Amino acid sequence: MKTYIKFLISIFLKSFFNIFLIMFSLVFILNILKEIEFLNNADVSIIYPVYLSLLNSPSIVFEMFPFIFLISTQFFFIKLFNNNEINIFKYSGLKNFQIIKIISAISFLLSLLIVVLFYNFSSNLQSYYLQIKNQFSKDKLYLAVINKNGLWIKDVINNEVNIINSSKIDSNYLTDTFITKFNKNFDLVESIKSNKIDIKDREWLIYDATVFKNNSSKKINLLKFKTNFDQKKIESLFSNLSSLSILKLINLRENYKSLNYSIVEVNMQIYKIASYPLYLILMTILSAIIMFNTKKLHSTTLKIIIGLFFSVIIYYINNFFNVMGSTEKINLQFAIWVPLLSLTILNFFMTLRINEK
Repeated sequence: MKTYIKFLISIFLKSFFNIFLIMFSLVFILNILKEIEFLNNADVSIIYPVYLSLLNSPSIVFEMFPFIFLISTQFFFIKLFNNNEINIFKYSGLKNFQIIKIISAISFLLSLLIVVLFYNFSSNLQSYYLQIKNQFSKDKLYLAVINKNGLWIKDVINNEVNIINSSKIDSNYLTDTFITKFNKNFDLVESIKSNKIDIKDREWLIYDATVFKNNSSKKINLLKFKTNFDQKKIESLFSNLSSLSILKLINLRENYKSLNYSIVEVNMQIYKIASYPLYLILMTILSAIIMFNTKKLHSTTLKIIIGLFFSVIIYYINNFFNVMGSTEKINLQFAIWVPLLSLTILNFFMTLRINEK
């Protein structure tokens, strides 16, 4: 490897890790304040908010990597400009486009590590974080999971424990459902079987119910059943997909399919992760283009503000398309790839005359 390539890689990596540590520290401190507020009435050690913040911060930082790559690239060029090293490279025959190619290659390798290692690491920490926080929440009385055997719900209400298993979800209806009701000592009270349950409200409407109790059964045309769950709550319980690793997301998608549950949100998360390396590389290239085009500006702060301005616009465009995709207003793959393709085209045309900057 040539000396100048090693030099550029060294500067870029130092810039990246410095910005990463700064962002992580800011997120960590802000999280501590949030956890202190959450645990305000809990009898726990003062170390607990710090511990929770440490578990939650990586997942938040993962979402901030486009900004981290953009700012890192800006500081990389600021160092080259301030030391007049960019002109030295130019006089030595190293063109601007070649510098962009080198830092893009570094960004690609870093982005792969982020997706393969950092994301899975942060998702596992996030999952553990949610489990711990659930102990301090009223939601600990109930639980819902989806696996290959369908939807499973544990619900505690009126000193009774209800275990609910349903094989399919169709809009606001559960089909092929079996409910087992226990008292607080976990003695069996009764069981209910139905092929159609309306879960739109927290008082479920069970149609054509078969009730098993005291070794006998009876048919009831319409049975009202109070729970802590309704359609919206069940859907919201599976919305935090950042706590799932890539393999868990793939397994969850298969389980959703077997349950006839919408896989749009899961597919969105998988596509976002798959396209993340490209997104980070494009942000690196965009940042380099901005720095070359603002080379004559003496204010470092103004250069960073310009970069952040464009990155925020890109973020909101991305977010807009993601919302349109997740609500199925547009095709999901279209929602993911159109913003990235547009940014790719923009970067391409902006780099055509970059060597003249």
